[in-house]
Amino acid sequence: MTFDELIARAQSVHGFRQLSPEATAGSVAAALETDQGHVYVGVCIDTACSLGFCAEHAAAAAMITAGENRVARMVAVGRDGRILPPCGRCREFIRQLHPDNREAEVMVAPGVIVRLGELLPHDWLA
Repeated sequence: MTFDELIARAQSVHGFRQLSPEATAGSVAAALETDQGHVYVGVCIDTACSLGFCAEHAAAAAMITAGENRVARMVAVGRDGRILPPCGRCREFIRQLHPDNREAEVMVAPGVIVRLGELLPHDWLA
């Protein structure tokens, strides 16, 4: 799967929605492709008390629920269509799901693809 296809998959679930007076969802969407070629998508959930989570976490949870844990490539898309790099929490979370996830390709800007390990240069387990 190409990154353009992954972006399209993320955009397919993208869309801001007000869940309640204290919670919104969908301002960021993400798509993860596994080493088996399956794609999982997710959207962020933002809450007034900071208990929400990122789109990458949502996509990873769907992946884990389906019985997989190895990410081959991933991308996140913001409300305005911008490609967004994963936050530090998401980087570490994805890395810990499988040792080989350090090699996952991550689009951090249009046309800029790096390995997850490059986003974690001082890995606390290394």
